[in-house]
Amino acid sequence: MELKRVVVTGLGALTPIGNSLNEYWSGLIAGKSGAAPIQQFDPAQFRTQFACEVKNFDVHQFIDRKEARKLDQFSQYAMVSVEEAMASSGLMESNPNVDRIGVIWGSGIGGLRTFQDECENFISNNRVPKFNPFFIPKMIADIAAGHISIKYGLRGPNYVTVSACASSTNAIIDAFNLIRLGKADAIVSGGSEAAVTEMGVGGFNALRALSMRNDSPETASRPFDKDRDGFVLGEGAGALILEELEHAQKRGATIYAEVVGGGMSGDAYHMTAPHPEGIGARNVMKAAIEDAELNPEDVDYVNVHGTSTPLGDVAEVKAIQQVFGDHAYNLNISSTKSMTGHLLGAAGAIEAIACIMAVKNNIVPPTINHFTDDPEIDSKLNFTFNQAQERTVNVALSNTFGFGGHNTSAIFKKFK
Repeated sequence: MELKRVVVTGLGALTPIGNSLNEYWSGLIAGKSGAAPIQQFDPAQFRTQFACEVKNFDVHQFIDRKEARKLDQFSQYAMVSVEEAMASSGLMESNPNVDRIGVIWGSGIGGLRTFQDECENFISNNRVPKFNPFFIPKMIADIAAGHISIKYGLRGPNYVTVSACASSTNAIIDAFNLIRLGKADAIVSGGSEAAVTEMGVGGFNALRALSMRNDSPETASRPFDKDRDGFVLGEGAGALILEELEHAQKRGATIYAEVVGGGMSGDAYHMTAPHPEGIGARNVMKAAIEDAELNPEDVDYVNVHGTSTPLGDVAEVKAIQQVFGDHAYNLNISSTKSMTGHLLGAAGAIEAIACIMAVKNNIVPPTINHFTDDPEIDSKLNFTFNQAQERTVNVALSNTFGFGGHNTSAIFKKFK
């Protein structure tokens, strides 16, 4: 069968470096760090006392108090980012067939704050079972897609993908596949996460996964730097409106970029560590490039998973060199997590947006906080260190990898 073409017609972002698409993109290009001491709780007893939090956010500017109380923070973030994406797309103003518009969202953890609050209340009430009636529906990860569909009356495919840090890229790939197979006209996709809680920070500290550079939070996320010591936890949401090309053109939609390929693979190696030779990362990039019917030489920019962990950064660079060969030295590579921190299940969504905006604007956002070359990483590669670079970006590839060995890559192309 002939596959449909899929384009992006709307974007929305709520991130640690900007609460809208334009603010986020400006923050990326400026090399802005979103890391700062944690404000949502007192972190004094924690080994890591900083994070990349969403700032100056008042949910009641977007959702009334009664409704907001029914939503965990990760769902609130989802609703706000989707509102911006929907407004930019104009999709609902075109009187679409809502039976053919779906929601496929991503979240790695879901309602962690709600779960923590209810546990605390249970213990403080001497284990008397008095739970909030919204406890379960606020906590479950799938509820974000449900709330989005209810608000806009969307009756197409509706679910949430959960694959740790790969979750929202899985959601985007699923949305892409359903549309190109003719199963939907448009799908709201993306991801959200709100894990900057005592349990979130404490849990990742117990894994020794987080940076503990408490004396300099803004320089703590330093992908590919010799002195990197772990990732910086982030929060927020990113939303994309994916749409079948002819459907978009008939209503005169603005097209940001085309989605042309997606790949998925498993490491089959370790619960939290990547395969040291980057086998899963290599396979997923190859799969995405093949799916897009491109050659490795067609890719201009790779937005890497690049979490600033000692093992992960090395493995991903090995994979890039295996996939791209000599062309690896012609690529721009950058980790926007150096600015936003790691948004876990929402990382793929905001990084897909970074790729789309790079394609649209021909600017590659930087990898900030590079101070010292790592002898294990080829310094001849262009990691776009410390400053954005202008170049023609026809094709951008976005990598996201999750605990459990889940690997995803999505490819975005300049629309022609």
